[in-house]
Amino acid sequence: MNMRRSIVAVSVALATSVIAASCGGSSSGGSGDGTPKKGGTINILSNAEQIAHLDPQRNYTGDDLAFAGSTIQRSLTTYKFAAGDAGSEVVGDLATDAGTASKDGKTWTFTLKDGVKFEDGSDITCADVAYGVSRTFATDVITDGPSYAMTYLNVEGEYPGPYKATAAQQAAYDKAVTCDGKTITFNLKSTVADFNYTTTLLAFSPVPKAKDTGEKYDMHPVASGPYKIESYEVGKSLVLVRNDQWSADTDTERKAYADSIVYNFGLDESAMDERLIADAAEDQTAVSAGILPENLQTIFEGGDKALTDRAVNYYDPFVTYTNLNVKSLSCIDVRKAIYLALDRDALRKAGGGPYTGDFADGFIKPALALDYKKATPVEGLHEDGTPNVEAAKAAMASAETNCPDVAAHAKAGLSFYYPDTDIWKKALAIWIDSMSKAGIKIKPEAVGDPAQYWPTVMNPETNYDIARGGWAPDWANASTVIPELFTTGGGFNLTRNADDPDYKAFETKIEEARNTLDRTEQGKKWQELNQFVVDHLWALPGTFTRAQSMWGSKVGGAFQWGPFGAFCYGNLWVK
Repeated sequence: MNMRRSIVAVSVALATSVIAASCGGSSSGGSGDGTPKKGGTINILSNAEQIAHLDPQRNYTGDDLAFAGSTIQRSLTTYKFAAGDAGSEVVGDLATDAGTASKDGKTWTFTLKDGVKFEDGSDITCADVAYGVSRTFATDVITDGPSYAMTYLNVEGEYPGPYKATAAQQAAYDKAVTCDGKTITFNLKSTVADFNYTTTLLAFSPVPKAKDTGEKYDMHPVASGPYKIESYEVGKSLVLVRNDQWSADTDTERKAYADSIVYNFGLDESAMDERLIADAAEDQTAVSAGILPENLQTIFEGGDKALTDRAVNYYDPFVTYTNLNVKSLSCIDVRKAIYLALDRDALRKAGGGPYTGDFADGFIKPALALDYKKATPVEGLHEDGTPNVEAAKAAMASAETNCPDVAAHAKAGLSFYYPDTDIWKKALAIWIDSMSKAGIKIKPEAVGDPAQYWPTVMNPETNYDIARGGWAPDWANASTVIPELFTTGGGFNLTRNADDPDYKAFETKIEEARNTLDRTEQGKKWQELNQFVVDHLWALPGTFTRAQSMWGSKVGGAFQWGPFGAFCYGNLWVK
């Protein structure tokens, strides 16, 4: 899944493990001391102008999935709402259990619970779930979401989604996803032993067809969880209030302690930290994902227990990286020069030094133990993160001979898209200085609203050369990392690598890995594919990240939810 606001975004790449171990001032890495109670308002502080996507089929950033999935939306299955390893367990959500697979793993069935309803009081049906999943195929309208349904479901022929499908095309989808009373069955192209992890994603949430407003559904999706939207004003706030049609009897995980949750947008990053450090008035019931580098030592090393008890410093599920547009940067010598010239050490220091995490050697985090093997770096790369300017110059000299057009483009200026935040402006200055020493020019392209960064770079019409990225596995298998980031069928391939001469061979190896049932053997294939991407420099590894968050003194339950590296927002409570 994609990353959202994080201070470690200054690094070249971001990622975390599926199971994140929290550590902070308190032994639990959170604020769970005391007895939870109902009532009050939880405030969320954000520098973004809005949430990237509330449409469940478009929601694919860790923080947003944690927020929407714990408050307004439910899926067939969910991760347990718990800290530590317990939070990695998959349980039934709208479904009575975690699903049943056929012996060959090509068919999965889920039965809906009795009494589950939308906010208008109508029953949530099998047809509503099937319709919601069908929306993911309408990629001209439902953008930026996960592509697993399109990858896994055995839909014969081309299916454009429910908006444009012919009767025959819709029949093909209805054959792949069938309903029998409260039971929904997914027929898959091949064996997927962990498909019930896929269904934790909100892409498998129900949508009532009569209430679907297409692209506009993003602003007011129909609630199936304990909260519903009272108001949503971009640049100001999103206000959630209780959904009286939700029943705790149907939901083992969501506790819905707070009476309301207010998402406050467009705040200055420095002001957010100052407010939480001061811990006054309504900020005592506030949380914020991310702490500026200049405040990290004060909070974690200043000796003030009142601060350390309200903050957490942890390995999150993300790895950061830099996407290189292989279509415009088709010359590997130029891509190599960029990597060798980059002062990764300066970026790490600007982001908070050890608080940012560890230099990444690839795109699979060590926490995915079966799939991780330390990658062999490109020749000449300094593992301490310092630049190798002479080697970068040599690579550019080779480029001038082997691919003069691409070398000339790099000298004239590479478009670099970045979120327009103070921390990224500092990082950008390091990029510009690093590249200039190798004769490469950077042309900055700021995206004004950080929440719109991903929609901007995901747009095929956005012409970037360089775009930063961060990714966490959707569950504990690199099948949710390498294919998603580096194949044309993946949901977030920003490398535009389809024309690379070696791409077809790479794609063949991907399918071999997906179809390998022995998990240990499959892991070895993911290790090889990770090395393949490192060798081809389609993207540049950045950081195996750490992240920091803070909350007010009257917030309870502020642990970091491992699968998302974020607060379990719906279960926060006011002390």
